[in-house]
Amino acid sequence: MKHRIHSQSPRHQRGVSIITAIFMLVLFAALAALMASLVNTANVTSAQDIQGARAYQAAQAGVEWGLFQLDPDGTETANPACFSSTVLPAAAIPEFTVVVSCGKSDYNEAGRSISIYLITATASSIAASPVTIERQVSASIEKCRPEVQNAAAPYDC
Repeated sequence: MKHRIHSQSPRHQRGVSIITAIFMLVLFAALAALMASLVNTANVTSAQDIQGARAYQAAQAGVEWGLFQLDPDGTETANPACFSSTVLPAAAIPEFTVVVSCGKSDYNEAGRSISIYLITATASSIAASPVTIERQVSASIEKCRPEVQNAAAPYDC
């Protein structure tokens, strides 16, 4: 039995080429869309990381401001009172609202008046963004004053 091998003419092969071209075009378009999505996500994440670092620095500055308020010139003869919760001016730290609060615990030990202060600063972004960036930093400090002041070392407890 003889079989005839018919060679396909280019006219009959055109349909396969068009289907392959359309498939490749759709595949490359999907890959391009995926790449664009990944690049966009990376950019947004990077921007949020930068804002997070800036918020941390703003909160740290708030804590330092609060610690300074407790005894700005070092001449207090008694442990200072806590300041009320304060919102730092917007011009001080642009793009962030910084709220600083103070808590105080007093006790006496061996004739010394001891105060433990807890300073907490919360920095929140104020930029128009769908995601609010917020960081909180706390610091505690202990101050003491002896019942009888020593002129040479007033903080010697």
